[in-house]
Amino acid sequence: MSSAAEQEAVQEPGTAARSRAVRGRPPAVWPGSPTPLGARFRVGPDGVAGTNFALWAGGSDSVELCLFDEDGTERRLALTELTHEIRHGFVPGVRPGQRYGYRVHGRWDPWTGARWNPAKLLLDPYARAVDGTFTLPAEVYGHVRDWPQQHVADTVRDERDSAPHVPKGVVVHDDDDWAEDHRPKTPWADSVIYELHVRGFTERHPGIPEELRGTYAGLAHPAAVGHLLRLGVTAVELLPVHQFAHEDHLLRRGLRNYWGYNSIGYFAPHADYSASGTAGGQVGEFKRMVRALHDAGIEVILDVVYNHTAEAGELGPMLSLRGIDNRGYYRLQPDARRYADYTGCGNTLHVVQPHVLRLITDSLRYWVTEMGVDGFRFDLAAALARSMHDVDMLSPFLAVIAQDPVLRRVKLIAEPWDVGNGGYQVGAFPPLWTEWNDRYRDAVRDFWRGALPDVRDLGYRLTGSSDLYAWGGRRPYASVNFVTAHDGFTLRDLVSYEQKHNEANGEANRDGTSDNRAWNCGAEGESDDPAINALRRRQLRNLLTTLLLSTGVPMLVAGDEMGRTQGGNNNAYCQDNETGWLDWSLLEQPGWRELTELTARVLRLRRAHPVLRRRAFFSGLPQAADGLRDLAWFTPRGTEMTEGDWYAPAATVGLFLSGRDIPGRNARGEQITDDSFLAILHADHRPTGFRLPGPPWARSYELVLDTSREDQTTAPGTAHPGDGTLTVPARSVQLLRVAQ
Repeated sequence: MSSAAEQEAVQEPGTAARSRAVRGRPPAVWPGSPTPLGARFRVGPDGVAGTNFALWAGGSDSVELCLFDEDGTERRLALTELTHEIRHGFVPGVRPGQRYGYRVHGRWDPWTGARWNPAKLLLDPYARAVDGTFTLPAEVYGHVRDWPQQHVADTVRDERDSAPHVPKGVVVHDDDDWAEDHRPKTPWADSVIYELHVRGFTERHPGIPEELRGTYAGLAHPAAVGHLLRLGVTAVELLPVHQFAHEDHLLRRGLRNYWGYNSIGYFAPHADYSASGTAGGQVGEFKRMVRALHDAGIEVILDVVYNHTAEAGELGPMLSLRGIDNRGYYRLQPDARRYADYTGCGNTLHVVQPHVLRLITDSLRYWVTEMGVDGFRFDLAAALARSMHDVDMLSPFLAVIAQDPVLRRVKLIAEPWDVGNGGYQVGAFPPLWTEWNDRYRDAVRDFWRGALPDVRDLGYRLTGSSDLYAWGGRRPYASVNFVTAHDGFTLRDLVSYEQKHNEANGEANRDGTSDNRAWNCGAEGESDDPAINALRRRQLRNLLTTLLLSTGVPMLVAGDEMGRTQGGNNNAYCQDNETGWLDWSLLEQPGWRELTELTARVLRLRRAHPVLRRRAFFSGLPQAADGLRDLAWFTPRGTEMTEGDWYAPAATVGLFLSGRDIPGRNARGEQITDDSFLAILHADHRPTGFRLPGPPWARSYELVLDTSREDQTTAPGTAHPGDGTLTVPARSVQLLRVAQ
């Protein structure tokens, strides 16, 4: 970098006080290249090291690159080169660790959607590391936030400089080689997803050094990885790790955004989760975490939020995209002052625009190729699939993903809805995609709380949801089955509370859904009654076992296997504290330790038996002359279910899974065969007799799993003859293996 004496004065926009600009001659800006976008350190012409800066800036008039020294000194360099709406330049001498941002000049005309304001320092959308925290004082708003007439406040431009108050991008050195990394590449049918929060999973873990808790390095620690291996999950799905900002209404209440669904930097690992500082070290730390998980055979899936940004609606802050080209990045209403909001968060990215689509796909490819991740779960994916207004499964976003040679090979999970009209799209996404199946969640919850009017829906959900996914070449693993997710009750709270208790969020308990489909087992909240607590633990065993035996891809939420509670809070998005963090001491407590052991045991069963993780839907048709089918349903009388049985209320169902008739072959071309199983799900509060199907189904059975038992350390192993009657304990799952 040039010395201060060699730099000339830089004219500051507006009349208010500005951050310091050094006078003298600015460093040279060579033309550079319009690709790749962002800041890339490299060797330039004549072997000179420096950084190439490139920013798509749409209809702006001009762009200034702003470089910041450690003491906050700012130097502004005009990017005069313009190629296909991209402003670019190569700055010799700028090295990794340099902090930077942009000021973008243009019209201020909110009535037409134009909101350029060069007084606001803007984060590079392609910044790969971010230094600093978004605190949202008045200076970071493009309009005068406290204007007396609030209904027109967004039309009055704020001239105060935001640079002292906003984080900066950081130039990062590309020095990692992934040649030695071994991606697990777990087939979808064999996958078990474990949804976790980087901070929440590690913050209270006693085996992780204190200085690493709450960080990527903490998740890479053997103590954290060891728990995942003992459970037997194949992938972690990380709640958002893109750089995000805290909402103003939370900061005013002394709270923070904990979950992170408020992205502002789609290339940068969230700096608060770094034990390596925020000057670029977070990038290498994240990569080392991915490698550690890969070495353990565990894939890394990111929960990504490309549907909206932290800039919110027209009264939100100006942090990045709004100041670069508001009309180019966001969907606007016919009244261009207002934003089209399909997300409930104030704005929606305009994915139909080529440069927005490029931003998203460049980000996705970056996380795969340079950060090593194995897939993505797309928050409110229906918003990304909208063309101009309606959800369109031939939309540009889905079309680009389908043909991309990198992205079409990774795991793609849709949250298949948004909050706009026609946004509920469960079962509608095309091949390549799997989906969060909330119909599975609702049916299983309702069955175990005794609220299903009949068992038709349950039958579909337990066997891969063929009514939703048996089209277009999709398979049972298109359904990501879950009973709980980060959003809602934990599993323990699902059987302990019927009403939400979100008072700690500061919104008078108005936030969060009231449709919990929960049953508190006779008392609201924690109880001292041994009978209630025993029933709750049994219900947890039932719910977990049902999930892990169902056809499709199971998703567990971190801590559900050990009885984690949020005290009835079903919307803990702002609880960055003991409410949201895992309490690892539960593993030492009787009852919860056994629940963890049960979870691991059922996952071992699933891993050992291909009939429990089928790659094709059941046909329900005879597969041999003896009339045996790959799937059959039985009533407690031992008779196969009739059409009338499906339409009648029922608390007990039995499903026979034939291991003799599994479609497909193994890698050697051999037919896949397995044991056959009978699973009995009994949700009534009284025991019942169940007549076991005799020949041709089985001559005898061996009891493998009984959720009425607290201790699951040894298999029950009891033999039962076919055509005999099994006494099924109240509210339990019985899994029997065909012995002969």
